Amino acid sequence: MDLRIFTEPQQGATYDTLLAVAKATEDLGFDAFFRSDHYLSMGSGDGLPGPTDAWITLAGLARETKRIRLGTLMTAGTFRLPGVLAIQVAQVDQMSGGRVELGLGAGWFEQEHKAYGIPFPKEKFARLEEQLAIVTGLWATKPGDTFDFHGTHYDLTDSPALPKPAQAKIPVLIGGHGASRTPKLAARFADEFNMPFASIEDSERQFGRVRAAAEAAGRKADDLTYSNALVVCVGKDDQEVARRAAVIGREVDELKANGLAGTPSEVVDKIGRYAEIGARRIYLQVLDLADLDHLELISAQVRAQLS
Repeated sequence: MDLRIFTEPQQGATYDTLLAVAKATEDLGFDAFFRSDHYLSMGSGDGLPGPTDAWITLAGLARETKRIRLGTLMTAGTFRLPGVLAIQVAQVDQMSGGRVELGLGAGWFEQEHKAYGIPFPKEKFARLEEQLAIVTGLWATKPGDTFDFHGTHYDLTDSPALPKPAQAKIPVLIGGHGASRTPKLAARFADEFNMPFASIEDSERQFGRVRAAAEAAGRKADDLTYSNALVVCVGKDDQEVARRAAVIGREVDELKANGLAGTPSEVVDKIGRYAEIGARRIYLQVLDLADLDHLELISAQVRAQLS
């Protein structure tokens, strides 16, 4: 089971804070550092000192880390034109020596679009499908050839399809709860399917849909990696769990029901239940980015047991 650290910087984090978490992620043996792609805080927090851009952040981390994978859950398709995104991600992949993964979603948080003057189209899923076709098509085009795409939302003519990533193929992540269109999109484009903040039962159901869609598309179901993203709150005892829950404004019982919370043994047990339904990777949503002791505890007493 791979354990990856997943951050939500829009809630309030500087680049230096994210760098400290990424370096701890690497030093403590976790597989990857991922971040969300949002420009506005959610909930009651003020989001100070303000947002950081996902791909600018990852470009910096690409030069300041050596081993961990780097990526997004999920880049908002509404934020970037697909040709520009293909260039950005390929460049960061080169800067990292081939450690980048692209999670790409349709975009959903209308308020942040209004706050920063970003168009929020009514039809987002069809745009996402074209974006995935363009980004992956540009990367797959052989050097010296050109790439054309003529869709409903985007039109590319005689693109040199440069630059190329360092990796032969950048892994693409698709996720979501949609019962029909999402599994078909994953079957067509994804190397990994991620189920965000879902129960074991709902995850098992959605994994089954994706597996069926992959087979219907002529792929082996096991060609895809299946993963979950879950909030994490671990303590050496009940008192420490309660303290960490209070810091992030959550109730312990709710965290235990909907995430990975409790003592290390409790969390290991629940991760094992996700593994039983096919999850091979867990993104640990860490909400208190100042608490590096939390990461140390998870590495020493959760990750070590799952390695």
